[in-house]
Amino acid sequence: MELIRVMQTLFDRPPIPFDPNRQSLKSWAKFCLQDRGFKVVYAQNADFAIETNTGEKVYFKVSTHAEDLDLGTGWIVVDESGRTATVIAPQL
Repeated sequence: MELIRVMQTLFDRPPIPFDPNRQSLKSWAKFCLQDRGFKVVYAQNADFAIETNTGEKVYFKVSTHAEDLDLGTGWIVVDESGRTATVIAPQL
């Protein structure tokens, strides 16, 4: 999925590093995406959604734990150090 590849490239070199003393993980992920032009919108059953150019919404949750993920939702998993983020595509 092209969206996931582009998002992973963004999180490989985020505009600002994650600092848990300054922002929540969710706020940091949303800022990084919005800074690079992604349309981040409200999602009731996820942390946020990315709205594509076609109007489709892809839902994401953010976590520091990669265990027991609901694969019906996309995930941005950040390691404990906050230096590495992995984007996991939703399984439809």
